Amino acid sequence: MNVSVIRPVLLCGGSGTRLWPLSRAHYPKQFLRLVDEYSLLQNTLRRLDGLAGLGDAIAVANENHRFLLAEQLLELGLPADILLEPAARNTAPAVAVAAVHAGAQSAKGESPLLLVLPSDHVITDVAAFQRAVLAAVPHAAGGALVTFGIVPQRAETGYGYIRRGQVVADGFALDRFVEKPDARTAQEYLDSGEYFWNSGMFLFRADSYLDALGRYAPEMRRAAETSVAAARRDLDFLRLDKECFAASPADSIDYAVMEKTDNGVVIPLDAGWSDIGAWDALAGRGNVDEAGNMVRGDVLTVASRDSVIFAEGRLVAAVGVSDMIVVATPDAVLVADKASAQDVKQVVDALKRAARVESEFQHVVHRPWGSYEGVAHGPRYQVKRILVKPGASLSLQKHHHRAEHWVVVKGTAKIVRGEETLLLSENQSTYIPLGVVHRLENPGCIDLEIVEVQSGSYLGEDDIVRLEDNYGR
Repeated sequence: MNVSVIRPVLLCGGSGTRLWPLSRAHYPKQFLRLVDEYSLLQNTLRRLDGLAGLGDAIAVANENHRFLLAEQLLELGLPADILLEPAARNTAPAVAVAAVHAGAQSAKGESPLLLVLPSDHVITDVAAFQRAVLAAVPHAAGGALVTFGIVPQRAETGYGYIRRGQVVADGFALDRFVEKPDARTAQEYLDSGEYFWNSGMFLFRADSYLDALGRYAPEMRRAAETSVAAARRDLDFLRLDKECFAASPADSIDYAVMEKTDNGVVIPLDAGWSDIGAWDALAGRGNVDEAGNMVRGDVLTVASRDSVIFAEGRLVAAVGVSDMIVVATPDAVLVADKASAQDVKQVVDALKRAARVESEFQHVVHRPWGSYEGVAHGPRYQVKRILVKPGASLSLQKHHHRAEHWVVVKGTAKIVRGEETLLLSENQSTYIPLGVVHRLENPGCIDLEIVEVQSGSYLGEDDIVRLEDNYGR
């Protein structure tokens, strides 16, 4: 079996609830710009630049994030195949569909190497990361299932561990995976020098992985093959067949394959790795001031140290605080002791139980045509700022419960209103009565911005009847 290329497989399905209020269900942490001007997902691809034998990426994502993912890939100018999961089934089925897809695209007698990467990690030493990948290639090309073990820096109880076996070239045979330990056991692991943190990154041939699935999880392999065979093309996306994919057992790569294989290899990786599992993981990264504060946005500190402080849309002043997390967005503020960073998930759980939108959406809600943000709301009315990208348009739609007033503040708007077609420029406005079919389009070459005032008995986003839509919604 010849090896043709290394194809990165981006796992894009994380939720990042411990990074609320920046990370939300519809804008999770992999799409956030936390340490520099690029998102975690974009940096996952950027750190592969210059790696020999690299092919096009395959991204496996939740369909709710498809346009956000496509836009961030477009910003980098990097081609990628985007596979949409109709249901969450953990990492093993996600990689399985990528392996089937990659194998189908390869020439007869070839099998690509799949470099499986979670899309929400930080790695500061890119050169060391690429050296580890290249060290893994001969093992993976020979049929081994390779994982990358993070050289531990401390006795960490929040990660799973990998125990190394006998020495092999540039690494070790894989002995076993172990669960997250208690503090005493974690210290024993660190002192022994025989354990690595489990990174969740892998390198193997597509056919080697599928062969292992056929041996250890045959139902999962069948579900992957049938869901890809029955997939349908939707714009730039490949929608996996819902019924076939849902038939797959839900499991991680660790449980489904790596804990059972006798052909595993672990390559040590010491490259400034973090999975950014909670706000405290950002301490010391990105923009750090002389007092050890990691700050982002409009932040003023006085006699404060060793804190993580983010500001979006407002000034945040921190006075006399230490070891704190302060994150302010236009619709929420988080204040937490750094030692309690893992407990932020409880806030998200409480918001979900209360059916509050702050767990789902950011203040700015992204759509394939642009974005909108809430400006004001009250009984029977709300005000939004809507941005439409050049050449984009909203769906042809109507509402049963609300009317809308539109005022153009920037750019040019082409508007369908019933039987009419209007062309409005800055400072012009129109009114969309309840029940009237309408569409908003930006025919210009700059962003269109409008202020929308909604009024009616019900103002929820589910009061949209789409009659035509360019984005297949």
